Amino acid sequence: MALISLEDLDGLEDEELDNDITDNPEPMEDDEQQRLYTHWQAIASTHQVSVPREMTGPIQELTQRNQAQEREQVPFSSISQHEKMGEVLFEERVYPAGKWACIIKGEKLYEQSISMGFMKLMKFICKENSVGRYLGMTVPIVNSIQMLEDGNGFQKNILTAYYLPAQFQANPPQPTDPDITILQREALRVITLTFFGTTTEETIMPQINLLWEMLGPSEEMHRNSYMVAVYDNPGVSCRRNEIWFIRRDP
Repeated sequence: MALISLEDLDGLEDEELDNDITDNPEPMEDDEQQRLYTHWQAIASTHQVSVPREMTGPIQELTQRNQAQEREQVPFSSISQHEKMGEVLFEERVYPAGKWACIIKGEKLYEQSISMGFMKLMKFICKENSVGRYLGMTVPIVNSIQMLEDGNGFQKNILTAYYLPAQFQANPPQPTDPDITILQREALRVITLTFFGTTTEETIMPQINLLWEMLGPSEEMHRNSYMVAVYDNPGVSCRRNEIWFIRRDP
């Protein structure tokens, strides 16, 4: 069976959904489900992971709702933008305190850890929670990394976090998966640099070095921990990402 193309994925049209977030999308035909699953499996193979068959439902749900409902942006306030010849080089933002669903994975490779963590979060978003309903997608998904002592690589454990939609912030649904924890995270002040493409240790490290070159020597940011914000699903070829430097004093 041929792999689904990116154009096919972008062009998948949904049935009209009511504003009630508990409405269920119409089931896909078996061949369409297989096309989607095959596509995600192909993407996952580039991260050296396999997509379990049990992910078919969450993949279908997120795909069908992608165009029917706008994704909710994690709230933030922009403090400043630094430009050169009209192009934004980096931006400083403050993210307020809020509740996040978090999972830690410690696979051999960074991309394996974020893939395994996100698949578990997908199932939590798609009804494997205490309210038994689709919660809604927020962006970005944020991955927290810790540097090795020599600063030349990442520690194995990666924390992947999904911001709970506004309607669930006061009373968060609980995950059925014991690996997922709901955390109240404090306000965060970050400096962000946008980049595009896949996120691996090999693609992230140059972005970290580039932002340090732009900022120059500074003791105001942490040097042993960073965040990688991901805005697009794995099926998008030119994914939007950001590297976040974390200020010591928000």
